[in-house]
Amino acid sequence: MAQRPDEPRRGSTEPRRGSGHGDGDGFSGISEARAYTPRGRTVRDRTPRSSRTSDPFRPALQVVEGGGRQQRRGAEPEERDDAAGVPTPRKRAAQGAGRDKAAPDDERAAPRGRAAKAPSRADEAEAPRGRAAKAASASRTARDDAPARGGGTAGTRDRVTSLDAGRTASTRTAGASKAAGTRATKAAGPAATARSAATARPTVTARPAAKTAAKPVKSAKPRRPPGPPRLADSKRRLRVGTVLALTLFATVGIRLVALQFTDSPTFSAKGLDDRLARVDLPAPRGAIYDRNGKVLAQSVEARYVAVDPEWVKDPAKTAAALSPLLGISQSDLVWMLRKRTQPGGGASRFEYLARGVSIATGEEVKKLKLPEIIVKRDERRDVPGHDLAANIIGFTGDGLNGLEGIEARYDELLRGVNGKRVYEIGNGDLAAEIPGGYRKETKAQPGGSLELTIDRDLQYQVQSILAQNMTRVKATTGAAVVIDVRTGEVLAQASHPVYDAADWRKSKSTDRDDAASTFVVDPGSVHKAITIGAALQEGVITPESTIVVEPKITKGGKAFTDTHPPPGYKPTAMTIPGIFAYSSNIGTIHIADKLGAEKLVEYQKKFGLGSATGEGVPGEATGRVLEPKDWSGSAYGSVPIGHSVDVTPLQMAAAYAAIANDGVWVQPHLVRETIAPDGKSTPAAAPQTRQVLSAENARVLRQMMEAVVTVPDATGRKAAVPGYRVSGKTGTGSRVVNGQYVPGAVASFVGMAPAENPRYVIAVFAHVPAGEGGEVAAPAFKQMMAYTLTHYRVPSTNTKPPKFTVYP
Repeated sequence: MAQRPDEPRRGSTEPRRGSGHGDGDGFSGISEARAYTPRGRTVRDRTPRSSRTSDPFRPALQVVEGGGRQQRRGAEPEERDDAAGVPTPRKRAAQGAGRDKAAPDDERAAPRGRAAKAPSRADEAEAPRGRAAKAASASRTARDDAPARGGGTAGTRDRVTSLDAGRTASTRTAGASKAAGTRATKAAGPAATARSAATARPTVTARPAAKTAAKPVKSAKPRRPPGPPRLADSKRRLRVGTVLALTLFATVGIRLVALQFTDSPTFSAKGLDDRLARVDLPAPRGAIYDRNGKVLAQSVEARYVAVDPEWVKDPAKTAAALSPLLGISQSDLVWMLRKRTQPGGGASRFEYLARGVSIATGEEVKKLKLPEIIVKRDERRDVPGHDLAANIIGFTGDGLNGLEGIEARYDELLRGVNGKRVYEIGNGDLAAEIPGGYRKETKAQPGGSLELTIDRDLQYQVQSILAQNMTRVKATTGAAVVIDVRTGEVLAQASHPVYDAADWRKSKSTDRDDAASTFVVDPGSVHKAITIGAALQEGVITPESTIVVEPKITKGGKAFTDTHPPPGYKPTAMTIPGIFAYSSNIGTIHIADKLGAEKLVEYQKKFGLGSATGEGVPGEATGRVLEPKDWSGSAYGSVPIGHSVDVTPLQMAAAYAAIANDGVWVQPHLVRETIAPDGKSTPAAAPQTRQVLSAENARVLRQMMEAVVTVPDATGRKAAVPGYRVSGKTGTGSRVVNGQYVPGAVASFVGMAPAENPRYVIAVFAHVPAGEGGEVAAPAFKQMMAYTLTHYRVPSTNTKPPKFTVYP
């Protein structure tokens, strides 16, 4: 499009379009200033190069487009591109161009504050290539329309006003636009009209402004040419990449921290564990002493023989070499030499083959020079007396753990706390301790020791006497107990048969029982002392009382007789000492009838029957007392004379000790004191005591029982000890196994001496094929009591026993 001749050139002296005063060089509007400033040039420079090339008049049009809101009056209403009436950027640019050209100079001279907002640089940059043409066409239309409305200037202002009104409310009328134009013309004055006429361009006839305002002209929406394919948002890619990178670094960092501070100790410990060898350091086991400090059992230096299974190359050959020395069969050794896994995982590098072997045996094993065999210092349990008190002391296993007897009962105190040595070894052929490697050793804590109440010398004598007499009477089981009546201490406790505690594997399990505390029997006539003592205490009889006895008495359909029937087999009065001397069943049953079943059972329990004594030997039997509600008719005859009652020899010895101790029952016990590893001694807890009989009744009862040893033809004559007064009672009962009687008889004698002031009580029981207490047990009692009194230097008796009458 050629430049119109009426437009002044840029370099001429003519006043520039839009100047405020026509003769100045300044700019009257923001648009003109923008067109000639670096900011305006920047806008032009931002115009796509293709647009500048295809439209050579773009710079001139930018000059024309500059100006405020007054320059856009007369432009046609903006075209709306949606239902809300918002004009598109391209339409705003076209409408702005038309308004700028139609605006008179005097309106462009309006103050900047009143000027309409100029199009933004973003709108100018985005204007399409046809913007200049549309702006020029809009200007011509406005000028052509001016004569029809009575003046170009007024018509232009009218259209601009109408357009501005259409931006806020599209309902403004043409009349309102004309009134606004008239007021603008009056205000501008003649000078503004002259300037407008001088610079006006020829225009084509346009539609009346009123019609334009009422019905805006809609221009065709330009079609946007297809652009290049949309690329991904770089900012979004950067954000996603940053998040992924941070996530990766965080994951790696967390894993590194876990490896360093949590998993690292586990991995390092596992790796070290595969190279560690462990050896237990046995704690020295405490010793067991007798009351005089003599050793009954102790730990001594020995050797253990062990193997590293990982080094064994020929198990059969190794087993053949070790079997003669260790006394273990080759088949067992082959199994012990095999490779195995530890409970916690990993190959086992240490297994015991034998413990507690003698030092000489250990040296012989070393001479074999087997690299897989380990011989080190160890301990073994030494029992100097072998079978001496073995049934009480018990024994230990290979690990020096108590298995039976006192060793088992006080195992925790004796055993102590084992130590451990853990050290690092090499692999393969270098499986030896690494110098400077990991090594940790926990010292063993020695165990405590025990001092028993047993007197080793007395124990030996009692045990020997019992064995001799049991062999004489062909007894299968025998027991003997010696008690100090004042303290309740057990001075000797022997069993038959015995075993060697130093080599306990060669013995039978039944031979290892402590007969005194596990031998359950019907006591027989030794129980009569409890029945008569209860009657004395309850006052149903006196020492001078007599009981009429018959040749036979029946209870519950069962007949009871005496071994010494009354003279002439007629009912005859018998004294209480006589009932003891001849062990009268009938006389005792009559006394029990006077006492009553409830009272008899009450005194049985007071004397300690039916419950374990708590002496200290594990596995002690409790016995059994038949409650009155469970008595049958025959029980009124059998219970008073010691049948239908289950007791142990130890319980009967404790009951007689109560009679000897002025009626005070004292709990029998075996432990005198405990000795700490540092040598400090602690006395054992005081034994339990209770008063069963009065001292006077106990004295009377002891005196009456002397008749058993002194009366002619009495049952216990063979229990008399020369030089001492002896008080006691014989008995013949039965053995009870699992609640059933077994064949044979249990002969017994329980007595005390000196009778006038008893010091010791001895109970002897023997399970024999046949026999009575007076023949079987009384001789053994005599020997044991004689040695006991002599051993403890008890003065002989200066008084003689009283004379007793059996039938007054």
